[in-house]
Amino acid sequence: MPAADQTLRVLSYLARQRGPVPARSIATGLGIPRSSIYHLLSTLQEHHFVVHLPEDRRWGLGIAAFELAGGFARQEPLARLGRPVLAELADRTHESAHLAVMHGRDVMYIVEERAPRRPALVTDVGVRLPAHLTATGRAMLAALPRAQVRALYPDAAAFADRTGRGPRRPGELREILREVRVRGWASEDGEVTLGLRSVGAVVRDHAGWPAAAIAITWPATEAGDGADVAALTGFTMGAAAELERRIGRG
Repeated sequence: MPAADQTLRVLSYLARQRGPVPARSIATGLGIPRSSIYHLLSTLQEHHFVVHLPEDRRWGLGIAAFELAGGFARQEPLARLGRPVLAELADRTHESAHLAVMHGRDVMYIVEERAPRRPALVTDVGVRLPAHLTATGRAMLAALPRAQVRALYPDAAAFADRTGRGPRRPGELREILREVRVRGWASEDGEVTLGLRSVGAVVRDHAGWPAAAIAITWPATEAGDGADVAALTGFTMGAAAELERRIGRG
């Protein structure tokens, strides 16, 4: 079926790009007439597999494409590879560890490793939370092209709230993600649950895209000094690097 073949080629092409691209680039890159490309993109946009950024005259992957990635994760390969990595992280830090993937504007948790005698958490396998509030979500959002983040969070209506903390506008989220890119890791302090803090690190696939993120969570009254937080962050980043190796990056 030519239409199905062309549709899959368009989605695969967009998945390989570092950000949204003009329709003419898609047509040229795939050798498909531009009129056909516009028809395909329009249909994909109706089903939220692509988004159009009119101010940039570019097209990128939409929320439904991220949901496909979440569906792949639910079928277990990433969870199977990540489970021993998280078990070791929890053992080394004595804190609870999580593995999450993007699911639209949410993160969905696919592995939870509970440390003994630590606080109960709202996260669990299958639970979804707003990505802009979580350490895992911020780690993955910071690894996306800025135009893709703009498409996911176009205005204040896109921002959910849990505890009264966290970004509420696109500009506030941009500043948080800028800091994440500079540091190389993400954090949150009470945005998900008051009294709990987390640090998270992105797990990139072979193309450099955020496949998942790993985080650990602890009570805000503990690990208060910079050395403790730095140690927890180092362990988390090390776990993310190990999972990247296991899924075949680099």
